[in-house]
Amino acid sequence: MEKKVESSSASPPALATANLTKTFGGFTAVDSVSLSVNPGEIFGFLGPNGAGKTTTIKIMAGLLQPDSGTVQINGLDLALNPRECKQRTGYIPDRPYLYEKLSGDEFLQFIASLYALPAEQYQRLVPEYLEMFDLTEWRYHLIESFSHGMRQKLIITSAFMLAPPLIIVDEPMVGLDPKSARIVKELFKKHARNGGAVFLSTHSLEIAEELCDRIAIIMKGQLLATGNMTELREKSSMAGSNLEDIFLQLTGAYELQEIISALRAAGS
Repeated sequence: MEKKVESSSASPPALATANLTKTFGGFTAVDSVSLSVNPGEIFGFLGPNGAGKTTTIKIMAGLLQPDSGTVQINGLDLALNPRECKQRTGYIPDRPYLYEKLSGDEFLQFIASLYALPAEQYQRLVPEYLEMFDLTEWRYHLIESFSHGMRQKLIITSAFMLAPPLIIVDEPMVGLDPKSARIVKELFKKHARNGGAVFLSTHSLEIAEELCDRIAIIMKGQLLATGNMTELREKSSMAGSNLEDIFLQLTGAYELQEIISALRAAGS
């Protein structure tokens, strides 16, 4: 059964964009994107390579300025209230940049200081997450000795220790072992159950279908469809289909069937 997420009239969306647009030279990377994410919701953001996902996410996280349009975090305008909005947002990029000459603990303390995280919360949550991700023995090692997966787990720890109302995440499972990937999925679910919101961009359609209450599909900078699985099936006229079939239908990847047939014929 699909979960129906409703936003109380008393509480604004955790994240809302209106006519968000960003161009680079003559190329429009994001074209009038409007969407909203409610408290308690895991919202999926899908699209082929070059569709505009990462550019959209960087604008939402306050790392890029849009050419036009607005971003609101918990009812606050990001352009007018950047500090307050960023205090309410945890950002997990697909390629985290970490200060390699810091230890894991020093990096987490640095993030905690930026967000004015109470010492009690830091001391309570950090050991819990480090143990969860098998990073306890690496806590005081320099980050330069960390593998990509360990760095990803450290940045995920830094986001969840803040317990922000909104977590924006770009390809969270890249580099993670199966155990850690499962833990991250459960953390997203727990965050949503506790009233937080997760905006999740991923290439894994299986993860999106498993986790997300609603999904937006973007292509060439424009939203093609937004809704839960039932609504996406209606939009694509593919009743009973899984998300992979719906995605391929909406993004026009008709040639895929011919490629698969050709590969199967070549292997027989």
